[in-house]
Amino acid sequence: MARSSRRRRAWIRTDRRPTAPARAARPPVQAPWLRCGALLASAVNRTTGRHVEQVWWHWYGPLDTERFTAAWQSVIDRETILRGALEWAPTPRLVFHLSARPEVVRHRAGTVDFDELLEQDRLHGFDLGSPGPLRITLVDTGDPGVTRVLLTFHHGLLDVLSVAVLHNEFSRAYLGGGVLPGGERRPDVRDWLHWLECQDITAAREYFRSVLPEENSAVLPARPGPPTGQNGSGRAEARLAAADTERLHRWAAGQGLPDSSVLHTVWALLLYRAADTGGAVPVGFGVTVSGRGIPLECAERLVGPLRSCLPMSALVEAGRPIGRLLADLRERALDMSGYEWVCPRQIQEWAGRPARRLQSLVSLEPAPRPLPDLQARLADAGIRFGHRHASGAHPLLPVALLAREDTDGSRLLTVVHDRARLGDTDAALLAGQCARLLRRMPDLDGTETVAEVLALLGSAPSPRIAPPL
Repeated sequence: MARSSRRRRAWIRTDRRPTAPARAARPPVQAPWLRCGALLASAVNRTTGRHVEQVWWHWYGPLDTERFTAAWQSVIDRETILRGALEWAPTPRLVFHLSARPEVVRHRAGTVDFDELLEQDRLHGFDLGSPGPLRITLVDTGDPGVTRVLLTFHHGLLDVLSVAVLHNEFSRAYLGGGVLPGGERRPDVRDWLHWLECQDITAAREYFRSVLPEENSAVLPARPGPPTGQNGSGRAEARLAAADTERLHRWAAGQGLPDSSVLHTVWALLLYRAADTGGAVPVGFGVTVSGRGIPLECAERLVGPLRSCLPMSALVEAGRPIGRLLADLRERALDMSGYEWVCPRQIQEWAGRPARRLQSLVSLEPAPRPLPDLQARLADAGIRFGHRHASGAHPLLPVALLAREDTDGSRLLTVVHDRARLGDTDAALLAGQCARLLRRMPDLDGTETVAEVLALLGSAPSPRIAPPL
């Protein structure tokens, strides 16, 4: 206990660079499009750790703290959303400040426990009334020339693809002596906001009214169970080896399927299995979309809260060929792709009812792709970045499945769960069953029935989930 308290005090005492008073630019932007649920929840109680995500990696080579901080300052000066803050009265509004300072902390080797730091920094949350949905922590490892870099950010104003863009921009600025080179024009969050304002919502409204899961849909990948006796957020992991991942990708491509449709199908199968009712069962779950598949130049490099969660539904039946279910979910995803700029709040308003029937989420996270020329320039400067680890934000839903490609070609499956609803053992069981089905999918020719595919799990028990508290 004394050891833990000593580390906590060291973390609190570490000197922070002072934040200069920020000046707000007007007029503010009305923000009904924002992920208001995430923002409001964090504004009411910032210490839950909800909607906060973390990315970290090892920095190999020399690291100048002043140059590091200057590089982030240059990125903040360039990226409008990093100077954004929320005003809630009289209605939610996003205010872009004219200036903001980066929050950079550096810990000496041996003064903090990294796992404890991760948890405390996540629970520290963000004051969304002040600019800066991102902070940076450096931890010296004790090994010469090796430093851990931690980025903590809020999903209400940034997403994981934004952080990948910011990482590249920071690297360019660091190599430039702390100054981000100019000479390029790409859209920022203000261009995206203007684009959103110009959209005709009629078709999107009618589409989502028609595809919301039915009232009696199976929405949880676990059967009712007793209280777990646990609390907090948990993570259970399973991994597909690189060979299995490549084999699955080649099989899906041969079937004309994206990897995401295979992942959605496996989740739909587990929802159906947990329903344990027989016959045709409608299933429903949320899926994440990047929000960047829009006709806006360089949208793939936009920095902001573009990623969204949209409802996916399907009808699953024991005797239905698995190939038809795969194709159905692929077609639904294609239909949805034209509306990935829509946010859940809008869908709830259009439907006239909350989408609380969505109780789980499936997310296929793209692997970050550093720019090859940037890697070469970093290497020339004696700098190399290690593998990037991502925690995944803790959603409000009881359970979420996150799939990420690793640098070695393997795929990590992470079940992020509310431990009061889904215990650690059941979460691990769920992650393992996802991995088992994904490994076996390339053995199928598409004519097998849903029942035959689920038989691949044998007598493995279905996970159990406790009722809401």
